[in-house]
Amino acid sequence: MTDTAFTNPWTGMVPIEDTALAVTDTGGRGIPVVYLNGQFATRGYWRRVIAELGSGFRHITYDERARGKSKTSRDYSFEAAVRDVDAVLTARGVKERPLAVGWSYGAFVAAHWTSRNHDRALGTVMVEGAQPYDWLDEAMEQRIRKLFKRLAWLRPVLRPLGLFPRLSAAQMADCNIELGKLARERELDPVLDAITVPARYVVASGASFGSKGDGQERIRASLTRVVERNPNIKISAKVASNHSTILKKDAPAIADAIREIAALNHKSR
Repeated sequence: MTDTAFTNPWTGMVPIEDTALAVTDTGGRGIPVVYLNGQFATRGYWRRVIAELGSGFRHITYDERARGKSKTSRDYSFEAAVRDVDAVLTARGVKERPLAVGWSYGAFVAAHWTSRNHDRALGTVMVEGAQPYDWLDEAMEQRIRKLFKRLAWLRPVLRPLGLFPRLSAAQMADCNIELGKLARERELDPVLDAITVPARYVVASGASFGSKGDGQERIRASLTRVVERNPNIKISAKVASNHSTILKKDAPAIADAIREIAALNHKSR
């Protein structure tokens, strides 16, 4: 396949391992940006950010396994999600250093992928995620499992609309619990410390679904020591929206963080 083919807009399915992911690639010769979704979200959530940035970037979005229009799999682990970043970039013939942008669960994926690919990644923007904090204990695990069991009744209504993943309640709970383990300070701190390219956080101010009191702000406060330890990481903005609405209400702030890293790359040339 020629380079020209990869610079043209494209939407289709990318076979990966035992599944196939629904991918959209705007093409173009700008800096490639790969967008990594929230745990049960889809690529459509990024449309306002992409609109803010415009055609000067090459935007690559995709639905994770069993989300949106992507196929099911036997493996819904976090490691599979990290592997899929490379698989999508390879399938789309991305040769330039890409910028990884992730929201919520996707911010963790972006952090891990960037820390493992310092010679390949241009940088990363982490939106309302990848904040090291020990919030998971046995009682929380039980609450998570109960929550997803209660939400199971929504599946028949929302799944045909593409608003609910093709995962069982147990699988969704397992994904959320695995993320809680990855968020522990002893697990996430080394990942963030290993990032050697420009990294920016965009954080919200309001609470997230399921959080109580000032719990979300305590989690965000963990970033103070992250940026103190690693000079490559900075907080680009703290915005007024909450965890769930940040992509919709504060797309300009996220776009600015992406532009900031792109500008740093331009200066270093």
